[in-house]
Amino acid sequence: MELDGRVVVVTGGTRGVGAGITRSFLAAGAQVVVCARRPPEEPVAAGGREATFVPLDLRDPAAVEEFFAGVADRHGRLDCLVNNAGGTPYRLLEEGGAERHARVVELNLIAPMTASIAAHPWLRRTRGSVVMIGSVSGTRPSPGTAAYGAAKAGLENLARSMAVEWAPEVRVNSLVLGMVRTELSHLHYGDEAGIAAVGATVPLGRLAEPSDVGEAAVFLASDRAGYVSGASLLVHGGGERPAFLDAATVNKES
Repeated sequence: MELDGRVVVVTGGTRGVGAGITRSFLAAGAQVVVCARRPPEEPVAAGGREATFVPLDLRDPAAVEEFFAGVADRHGRLDCLVNNAGGTPYRLLEEGGAERHARVVELNLIAPMTASIAAHPWLRRTRGSVVMIGSVSGTRPSPGTAAYGAAKAGLENLARSMAVEWAPEVRVNSLVLGMVRTELSHLHYGDEAGIAAVGATVPLGRLAEPSDVGEAAVFLASDRAGYVSGASLLVHGGGERPAFLDAATVNKES
């Protein structure tokens, strides 16, 4: 298979988007190590193969360095790091205090930087790659998740800088995600009717599936993307229809 013999780490790869990414890499033949603070209820698997789970708090730099050294020791190599772990609750800026917002930035920006730096020596040896999981929240206003949006904007810029600093040995790219349907979608969009209504606002007519993200991540990690670095690949189904098109009173079909 395409990634036979490759070793991939997916942070937060135990559920949601991360689990979809993990399954895509497993299906492509890679050995996958997933890390999170808590183990999954059942192993993440695809095609009769399972990912290896290792508990890790990505906010602990010493533990992160030990983790990557352990991966290299057990598997003999590291070919790709997918910085997927992240997320945020809905919280307006005036709610909760600055410290809570700072923790969102720590998880979504500082932790990926910490993991990437720790993985770098091992990725250089294989001429591997880093894939950042970004968000359209970093490219537009993000009310209610402002700290998250700011962190994702910083993450995309960080990836571009890493791509220059670490070339030619290590490629670094970003996937910029739109809305993805996961087991937590109801918290953001409501019941099935709400999810369908939100999906209908996307030009392709639906929310992304985790597998859509996973296939894009496999592409960026593969030899097919051997000349792709410092790039941001939009995985958003065409984006968002501009609101003014529906509000305007001209150019309407009769």
